[in-house]
Amino acid sequence: MEKAAKKVTGATERAGTTAKGALQEKSAGPAEPAGPAAEPAGPVRKAAPVKRAAPAKRAASAKPVTTKPASKAAASTTAASKTGASKATPSKTAAPKSPPRNESRTALVRRARRIDRELAEVYPYAHPELDFENSFQLLVATVLSAQTTDLRVNQTTPALFAKYPTPEDLAVANPEEVEEILRPTGFFRAKTRSVIGLSKALSEEFGGEVPGRLEDLVKLPGVGRKTAFVVLGNAFGRPGITVDTHFQRLVHRWQWTAEKDPDKIEAAVGALFPKSDWTMLSHHVIFHGRRICHARKPACGACPLAPLCPAYGEGETDPEKAQKLLKYEKGGFPGQRLNPPQAYLDAGGIPAPPLGAG
Repeated sequence: MEKAAKKVTGATERAGTTAKGALQEKSAGPAEPAGPAAEPAGPVRKAAPVKRAAPAKRAASAKPVTTKPASKAAASTTAASKTGASKATPSKTAAPKSPPRNESRTALVRRARRIDRELAEVYPYAHPELDFENSFQLLVATVLSAQTTDLRVNQTTPALFAKYPTPEDLAVANPEEVEEILRPTGFFRAKTRSVIGLSKALSEEFGGEVPGRLEDLVKLPGVGRKTAFVVLGNAFGRPGITVDTHFQRLVHRWQWTAEKDPDKIEAAVGALFPKSDWTMLSHHVIFHGRRICHARKPACGACPLAPLCPAYGEGETDPEKAQKLLKYEKGGFPGQRLNPPQAYLDAGGIPAPPLGAG
C-alpha cells in the first residue's frame, strides 16, 4: 500500500512539475522574446548586422541611383523648358495663332478697338479710293467697282462723267455707247444696265437727287448695302460699315466674327464699335487689306499689327521679303486715285496715272 501510494504521489508530482513547466513556458513566450526564440536565432544574429546592413547599404547606395533618375528628369525638364522657351520666341514675336477660346465679349471688344486705333495711326489719311465730286458720281463709281479695282474705275469714270454728268443725262444714254466707255471695268453690259437704270430711278423718283436713306438707296438697280453705306458714309456723313472682300478677309483673320454673310458680318462687327466709328473703321480695314494684309500672301513681317494678329504667320514673316510685298504708298507706288486728297499726298502718296498712261 505504501509503495503504491508513493508511486501515485511521485507520478502526481512529476505531472505537476510538467504542467508547471508548461505553464511557465507558455507565460514566458510573449514576455521574453529573447528567451527560447533568441537561441535558435543565434546564428541569424551574427548575420543580422550583415542582412540588416545590406538593405541599409543598398538603400544608401540607392540614394545616388534614385537621385540620378531624378536629376535626369530635372535636367530633361529644364532642357525641355529651355527648348520650349526658344521655340516660343517666334510665337511671342509672332502673335498667338488664335485668341483664347474663352475670350470674353469685353476682351473681344477691347482687342478689336485696339486694332482699329493702331490702323488709325498707320493710315491717318485713309479715305474712299474712288474719285468723285458729288454723291451721284460716287454712287455710279461704287457700282462700277464691283469685280474690278478702284484704279480701273477711276481711269474710266472721267470719260463717262464728261459725257453724262447728271442722272438725267445718263438715264437717256445710248447703252452701246455707255458699254464702250465701261468696257475696261469688266462685266460692262451688266454695269451699263445698272448705271442707266439707277439714273432713271433717280430722275423719276427722287428728282435727280441721290437719296440719303439706306432704304431708298437699296431700291436702286445695282445698289446693295455695301454700295449704299459707301455713299451714306462718304457723301452724307452718315455712319456705315462697308463689307467688301478686303473687309471680310481681315475681320475673319482677326477673329472678330465667324459669320460669312455680308449682312451678318456688318451687324457683328458694328456691335464691337461705336456707330460714329463705322465709316473710318471701314476705310482703315480696307486700306490695310489692300496694302499689307493681302489675300494670297499677306506681308506679315512688315505688318504693324503683328503682335495683335491671330493669323500672323499665314504670309511672309521675313521683314525684308515682306517689305517687297507692300503696295501703293506703303511700297512707294502710285495709289488708285487720279485725284487723291491732300492728306494722302502729304503722306507720300502718289496719284494714279490716267487710263493708257505709263
